[in-house]
Amino acid sequence: MSNCYAKVIVKGSPISKSNFKLFNKEGRAILPYNSGKYHDRYALYEEEIALEARAQNPGIIIEEACIAILKVFYKSEKRHPDTNNITKSILDGIEKSGLIINDAQVRRLVIEEFYDKENPRFELELFGESSYSLEYSLHKKELQDDKILYSPPSNKKSKSSLGDNMTFSSVSSDTYVSMLNSKEKSEKLIKKKKISPKEIDNILKCDICGKVIVSNDYISANKGKTLICNKCFNKNF
Repeated sequence: MSNCYAKVIVKGSPISKSNFKLFNKEGRAILPYNSGKYHDRYALYEEEIALEARAQNPGIIIEEACIAILKVFYKSEKRHPDTNNITKSILDGIEKSGLIINDAQVRRLVIEEFYDKENPRFELELFGESSYSLEYSLHKKELQDDKILYSPPSNKKSKSSLGDNMTFSSVSSDTYVSMLNSKEKSEKLIKKKKISPKEIDNILKCDICGKVIVSNDYISANKGKTLICNKCFNKNF
């Protein structure tokens, strides 16, 4: 049987381990499967992928660089993992199966997202580069389809450093300066309804200098209760 092509289909909603990390006493990253905790599912999912990959492709081992075509079918259009994070779990499982010897072999990857309420799954095809090549093209549509719009992730809606409804694009740079240096000007902004008192209360501030923290220019301490801007940190520590 040719060792330059393989196809794997695993039924069930795909799982993403994303940035999940757990470490043992020696500081090594581990992926437990029998701890009885929720995170066991990441390792169990990789094992399921490994078993299915080997059962569906007996005797096949791809050792060369390859092209991967991944089709992910979610059960719901609204609630599902980020598709760009799915690949890590899948390729780790494929590597464990022995179908490939190193997930670094995948040098070209195409991911497509679909929805199937009755049969969520993923379908992965691997093509050896010695026998296959990949071409792609983009075409402008003659008739524009309805846009599929997205909103910010739920964890960023509530933890924004600029308040619940306030974004960099909604407030000018002059507004930031006013909030940084003048309580009087901040009160004027409230009166003009450019910003609400609640938004000002939710803005992150440095616990040393009291200035507003913009972007990720800060260091947290005391389990996130204390925030110090990088300027104060470099000056005092």
